[in-house]
Amino acid sequence: MNEFLKIVTERRSANKFIKGEKIPRQDFEAIFENLSQAPSCFNLQHAHYYIGESDWAIEELFQAAYRQYKVSTASAVIIVTGDLDAYKKAVEIYESSRLLNIIDQEEYDSMLASIYSLYENGGEPFQRDEAIRNASLSAMLFMLLAKDLNWDTCPMIYFDQDKVKEIFNIPENEIPVLMITMGKMDKSSFRVRGYRKPASEYVEYK
Repeated sequence: MNEFLKIVTERRSANKFIKGEKIPRQDFEAIFENLSQAPSCFNLQHAHYYIGESDWAIEELFQAAYRQYKVSTASAVIIVTGDLDAYKKAVEIYESSRLLNIIDQEEYDSMLASIYSLYENGGEPFQRDEAIRNASLSAMLFMLLAKDLNWDTCPMIYFDQDKVKEIFNIPENEIPVLMITMGKMDKSSFRVRGYRKPASEYVEYK
């Protein structure tokens, strides 16, 4: 089995962590450096990350997550948000490509026109869907990168979004998409992986 498949198959959603395991800052830095390669629509990079690692932050997030035990034992609790206004930053993203002659002026103008047309014509529902879609793509890669450094994670959706926004002072244009607990899994909570559908049940070819 190659290393990537090993990471995929060994990644599990941890329900309990070993308390007190400190995640080195360089591990986060390595994850986020590689996470920049995550795909996003028009390379708009909708995802933002907020890391709770102090005792105070984890306690506050534990309360915001309705006192779910895994949060209280995690070494860090990460909030992944999606930027509703990501398309408005297209100029910043594509300006460097134009200046470096990666794209010419015509391509630059055409790209910006396409982005603004898509997001503005789609309106708020489309912008919200895009924020969630692209942040979720990024979050999955985050969990795989964490596992590559031998850290376990668990994605969560059951938390008070308003409370989380208050804890991190998250701006209004960002919506919390996922909470990810991170640490070393306490193997006493380990269970055999549950039933997985065979490909024939969820894949169709035409």
